[in-house]
Amino acid sequence: MSTLISTAATSIPAQVPVKEPAWHAAFPSPRNTNPESLTRQELLDLLTKKRSIRDFVLVDLRRVDYVGGTIHSSITLPAQSLYPTIPTLYEIFAAAGVRMVVWYCGSSKGRGTRAAGWFDDFIKDRGDGEMKSVILEGGVVGWAGAGVEYVELMDGYVKEAWK
Repeated sequence: MSTLISTAATSIPAQVPVKEPAWHAAFPSPRNTNPESLTRQELLDLLTKKRSIRDFVLVDLRRVDYVGGTIHSSITLPAQSLYPTIPTLYEIFAAAGVRMVVWYCGSSKGRGTRAAGWFDDFIKDRGDGEMKSVILEGGVVGWAGAGVEYVELMDGYVKEAWK
């Protein structure tokens, strides 16, 4: 049996934390770094209007911070795995007659803007003048804090998560 003796003269090398590269570092930066946006009120109007055809889709990009609910009828596609799926998503959305893709995350300032930019780049590269890629101003945090008419349109809403 061996005994480990520690003295003031004994030094153990400190482990320096390794900074992981940002999740998006593996992908090219979007050319469009300032995509169009949609206000909360504009989205509320789209969600509450009686329409025979729904020609937009909401995409929630949160992954580990997906708490407190999501805007009604959103699909969840974590930003970290989005980029390689853009061609397939475009084909699905185009076949479904989608004319506007609304991207959001917590604030829509990071993942939302990046995703909307990537998708907008792809749309333009395809020469598609019909489909738009936009961000939701203020993201889901802004939506959840905007009042009762907004939180009524959230699936899985947990009030305590937004305090």
